[in-house]
This record gives sequence, C-alpha cells and structure tokens, in this order.
Amino acid sequence: MTAFPLPVAAAHAHAESLGLPLAHGVGSRHDLPLSPFYAYAGAFTALLVSFLALGLLWSSSRFRGDLAGRPLPAPLQRVADAPATRAALRLLGAAAALLFVLHLLLGPDDPDRNPAPGALYVLLWVGLVPASLLLGPVWRLLNPLRAVHALRPPRHPRPLPAALGIRPAAVGLLLFTWLELVAPDNASTTTLLTALAVHTAVQLVGAARHGDRWFAHADPFEVYSSLLARLSPLGRRADGRLVLRSPFDSLDSTPQTPGLVATVCVLLGSTAYDGLSDNPRWITTLQTSPLGPTTTATLGLLAAVALAAACYGLCAGALRLTNRELTTPLTSFAHSLLPIALGYLVAHYFSLFVTEGPRTVIMAAGTDNALAPAPPLGPGGLATLQVAAIVTGHVLGVVAAHDRSVRLFPPDRAVAGQLPLFALMIAYTLGGIGLLIA
Repeated sequence: MTAFPLPVAAAHAHAESLGLPLAHGVGSRHDLPLSPFYAYAGAFTALLVSFLALGLLWSSSRFRGDLAGRPLPAPLQRVADAPATRAALRLLGAAAALLFVLHLLLGPDDPDRNPAPGALYVLLWVGLVPASLLLGPVWRLLNPLRAVHALRPPRHPRPLPAALGIRPAAVGLLLFTWLELVAPDNASTTTLLTALAVHTAVQLVGAARHGDRWFAHADPFEVYSSLLARLSPLGRRADGRLVLRSPFDSLDSTPQTPGLVATVCVLLGSTAYDGLSDNPRWITTLQTSPLGPTTTATLGLLAAVALAAACYGLCAGALRLTNRELTTPLTSFAHSLLPIALGYLVAHYFSLFVTEGPRTVIMAAGTDNALAPAPPLGPGGLATLQVAAIVTGHVLGVVAAHDRSVRLFPPDRAVAGQLPLFALMIAYTLGGIGLLIA
C-alpha cells in the first residue's frame, strides 16, 4: 500500500516476503540528504533561543483558553449549528462508511486494487490531521456510529464514571496503531472486517449503556480528531459561540481529563515506533528474533509508548519537586505535548498522504492498479520539511508549557520550574530527529 524510498526498497521487499507489516516510516539516512550535525544543532539552537526569549520577555500568562476568540458572523454560526447541516454531515459520514464496507465485502483482497485499506490508513487516519486543524473536531460530526446510535438511543443512559476520562480512547488508539504498524496482513479484507466489527460492537454497546457521550470519551478517532482540533484556529468559546482565535488559546483550553497523558503518549510512542520500524536494522531484528516478528514488533511498539510515557512521567515528577503546590503535574502540562505529536505526525505521514491519498481516491473511482503521483518534494525538500515539522512542534510545545508555567508557578520560580519540561523537549526533539537520520 505504501510507497517507500528506493534505497530501502530491498529491505522492505524482504520483510514483505516474510510477512512483516510495512510501516509508514520516513526512511533512513540513505534517502534523506541531511547532515546530522546541522539537524541536531539547528534544533537545539531553536529550542534554546525560544526558551531564553520566553524567560526574558514572557512574565505573565497571555492565553485565555475558551474565553478567547472573535465570533464568526451570526448567519455563519446559524448555518453551522443548523440541524439540517448536522444531518447532512452525518449522512455523508454514513455514506462513506457504507462504501468502505462494500469495498471490503465485494472488492478484491488486494490493496493495489481495493481502496479500502488506503481509505482507513491514509484518508481517515492521516487525513484527519489537516481536516481537524482546519475545521475543528470534524469526526464528531461525520462519525457514522453516531448516526447508527441515533436511530435508537437509550432512554435512561447511565452516567460515565468521572475517573474514566478518555482512557478507553487511549486503548483504542493503541490497538489501532498495532493494527496499522504490527498486525500481519493488516491490509487484507478479512483483517479489516474483523477490526471493523470489533470496533463497531464496542462503540455501540458502550453508547447503548451510556448514551452518545460515550463516543467523545471512547471512540479513538473522535478523540484523536478532537485533540488535533485543539491546534485549530476555529473553535468554540465557553459560551458556545463559534470563534476564530489563536491556536494557543485553543490548546490552553484542553481539558485536563483522565487519560489525556496516556492518549498523547500513545500518539508520540506509536509515531516514534513507525519511524523505527522503517530502519533496516530493526527489520533485521524482526527477521531474526526467536519470539517471531509479530511478537517482537508488538513489544517494540509497547516499549516505544512506554518510553514516551516514562520520560514525561519523570518530567512530571521533577515538576512536582519544584513546586509542591502543583497537585496535578501530569495533566497540567500534557497539552504542551500535542504540538509535538502533531510535528511527528506531519513529519512521518506527509509523503504518504500526498501520494497514497490521491491513489486511493483514484481506485475508489474505479481504476485498478492506480499509480501514486510523484511526490511533490524531492529528498532534500522532504528532509527539510520533516525536521522543520519536528522542531516547530517542539517550539510550540515550549511556548505552551511556558505560559502554563508562569500561571502556576511563583514568579521567582517560573523559569527554573520549567527546566524539566525544557529537558524533555530536547530529549523528544533529538529522538525524533534521530529516527529520521538513523
């Protein structure tokens, strides 16, 4: 399904012959003409300069969260909130889901001739990134399972436990990334139908018990879209008005809900594993492991997520030592990880989206064995984009963390108190760039 750079094509061909899943990584140093020294030095310099500038020039919190924003014209809001608009979007999502299922049931079991795998792994999973950044939490409006649930909602839904948060969505995202990056035959119609059936059953049973609020807490794609939408300039103010505002204000309004840290760490860790799994040395490890490729890859994915979580956990512990009055160090700064996750997603999936996305659409229109268009960027341009995306994501994370720090810490400790976060940003940056060139 995925187009890979030529220098690593041989390794992927051998991996494919052994039944190993092909990830959507960004390649190795052989196909990215990028100097490691300049990449690391540039990233470190950008983070250090931004940290010092913020410490000198940003002494009080400037973000207002869901209180900020310039209202859009009232007629536009009326159209956006109209029941007819909501119903049309829900029907659109249901129609797309029906086409997806029909392709799985009636189409060939060949990802080069069936658009269903590309629709899931590219148009939905990757396409939700730009869609959510531009339009807000779009999957909440398109989610076909909400349309099915609305046909027979429960009369007396049970309230969701407060401690549940979005933990079910974190589990769902981990399972989906396992399907995408680890599962053997992850593009076969049987595998996809099985995954779809399990996902549908879990979501509809949960919604039948708890009502449609279940989707906002447990549907992995809806939570994924909603978190990415925290970086959108389009949002809702606390009074419900549709507004344009700084993405930093939207990010600052991210609810500190249970499961937020786990969800973001799944995004960070799975994307990191995606880059690692494209490395020929890791492919060799999968081939030679006595545990077998699937078990080894599963452990690798879990280890990457655990490492991302452990690094943030250590940082949160250091923050707690810095300020004993900070009672929620884990969730207080978790929002600053979202720009980092976005930077990783752009770096790892841009090339896939602009090549495999059009190819999937062409196949859905009835063309067998459609060829993917040529990438819009050469190796040098792609390398620059990837490093820029990672560094920009981390700089935005530094800004978000600094604003939260000057709000929560005493003035004399605001800068020193965020040193653990700065160290974490450097570690994530170096690790992300290392996956590009290692």
